[in-house]
Amino acid sequence: MEDKLVIRGIEFSSRLWIGTGKYKDFDETARAVEASGTDVVTVSVRRVNITDRKSENLLDYIDPRKYKILPNTAGCYNVEDALRYSRLAREAGVSDMVKLEVIGDEKTLFPDTLGLLKATETLAKEGFIVFPYTNDDPIMAKRLESAGAAAVMPLGAPIGSGLGIRNPYNIRIIMEASKVPVIVDAGVGTASDATIAMELGCDAVLINTAIAGARDPIAMAAAMKHAVIAGRLAYRAGRIGKKLYATASSPLEGML
Repeated sequence: MEDKLVIRGIEFSSRLWIGTGKYKDFDETARAVEASGTDVVTVSVRRVNITDRKSENLLDYIDPRKYKILPNTAGCYNVEDALRYSRLAREAGVSDMVKLEVIGDEKTLFPDTLGLLKATETLAKEGFIVFPYTNDDPIMAKRLESAGAAAVMPLGAPIGSGLGIRNPYNIRIIMEASKVPVIVDAGVGTASDATIAMELGCDAVLINTAIAGARDPIAMAAAMKHAVIAGRLAYRAGRIGKKLYATASSPLEGML
């Protein structure tokens, strides 16, 4: 795509970012990542080995020279753990970027926004490029931006729910108010959901379960690739306005 996404001086060739959890094995993960056309791969530091190169490692299947590895703090339920795993990934030489999660509830996996705000501020001061996963609250999005977030990542729906973009109006308000990129994270179920997120004007979409949990993850990864491209092109093209009544597609002037 011609219009590149650039965050903190880092250029991203794809607006589709891919998670690496829930696949049946590392080989399937790698094939789905390839089919998606992404250049950003998120990896849970807590759950997946990316720091010990002496044992089987996800990075044996996904080449860090080809993909930008985005460590995430999935599974962290307090600020201290989120900070610890972020620092561990950087000390291991994985990345200065981190997808920051501080989960507040085990059942819904909604973020602990107060903890998230604190962790964002701390990591930003330490030089991290922070991508916080948050709810679709425009006020919290602005606070995270003020705390030093490089982008904000509001959920479209609960993690793994596949419900799609449940509150597009809040997402639009977040985009209007934010001076940093907005990346929808969580809730996408199928290709049309990804297209909707991009048609709203979101800068990117991060998807995991909708691909990994599909009957054919490789085919779904390819579908998401095209969905994101189509949604971005439609957003840039500018859709027509919605009208209650029909409008003739051909003019009447000059007809016999």
